[in-house]
Amino acid sequence: MGDMPVTRLGRAPMYQQIADTLRQQIADGTLTPGTQLPTEAELTEAYNVSRATVRQALGLLVNEGLVISARPRGHFVRQRQPMVFRPQAEFRPRPYTAEMDAFATEHAAEGRAPRQHIEVTIVEPSPEVAKRLQLALGALVVARRRIRYLDGEPFNTNDSYFPLDLVRDSEIMRPEDIARGANEVLSELGYRQVRALDEIYVRMPTPDEARRLDLSPGTPVAHHIATGYTEDGQPVRVAITTLPGDRHVISYERRREMPDDDDA
Repeated sequence: MGDMPVTRLGRAPMYQQIADTLRQQIADGTLTPGTQLPTEAELTEAYNVSRATVRQALGLLVNEGLVISARPRGHFVRQRQPMVFRPQAEFRPRPYTAEMDAFATEHAAEGRAPRQHIEVTIVEPSPEVAKRLQLALGALVVARRRIRYLDGEPFNTNDSYFPLDLVRDSEIMRPEDIARGANEVLSELGYRQVRALDEIYVRMPTPDEARRLDLSPGTPVAHHIATGYTEDGQPVRVAITTLPGDRHVISYERRREMPDDDDA
């Protein structure tokens, strides 16, 4: 059970002390990813507590995303293989096949099993979308809502919004992969994006986000909003990606601009 003491004389409740002990064993590698934890009966006997107390301790670790419950087999240390999310890759060339978009191509190369579910609807935009697209009151948008999966687990949602007047009757309206990407379709329609504004918010998920991503209680998310602009400053796309905090690393690449000789 490890060497960390659990005592009724401690200030923290017993279930918290048990959770702290197991959490430390996960952190220091005593309990490795995929390892089965001691059973509820074994923990009850080892710590001389009730089974309800043990369940409270295990529930804390499940809520923190450290442990998964696989009844009736028991509890296991969660195996983590975070997805690296790179917002700066959006405008890079897209040499992907018709069967695989950028998400699928990148992660299939890592030996993982990617897939996505796409829905397309015409909706009234939320205030945050309408503001960023600078839409007139009553204007509609096309929403491409995607849930992206890796190895059967929902990893993130990626919802893109386009002014209906710009993309009506285009491929963007169809609920299927666009091999060359929605950005290229916009370019062909005369709305080439040359810059994007990225915003990242960290918060707790909404009920809809928790449902779509099958989130454990207490899991925070990063909310990435990217607004794409044409050369003349017209916003033509808002992409909102919701990234569970226990499944992602956000990676930005930055390059320092060298000063001109005259400025040195």
